[in-house]
Amino acid sequence: VQLQASGGGLVQAGGSLRLSCAASGSIFSINAMAWYRRAPGLQRDLVAVITSGGSTNYADSVKGRFTISRDNAKNTMFLQMNSLKPEDTAVYYCNALAKTRYDVRSTNYWGQGTEVTVSS
Repeated sequence: VQLQASGGGLVQAGGSLRLSCAASGSIFSINAMAWYRRAPGLQRDLVAVITSGGSTNYADSVKGRFTISRDNAKNTMFLQMNSLKPEDTAVYYCNALAKTRYDVRSTNYWGQGTEVTVSS
């Protein structure tokens, strides 16, 4: 399973960006999908997670500003980021817990990351 993240860029504080994550490969099913981020010098932290049924959970720091969604038919996940702050600057990674057609075990997969920079 391959995850391709896109949509990052440079934006001023208060602006918006929409990240996308497309999953491809020999996918049988995808359970939870999530966005993580790693700010410079810090560890990678969970930003938001969405289950296959659409239940969501957010880090406190992004609640009310970010919205995670997914299109199960297209194996794609999104992160709408509004009211961006300089502290949102980070590399954003998509993550998926998926089963392939050849392995019934659920495996964690990671995308390559997309960089978000918010200027003050």
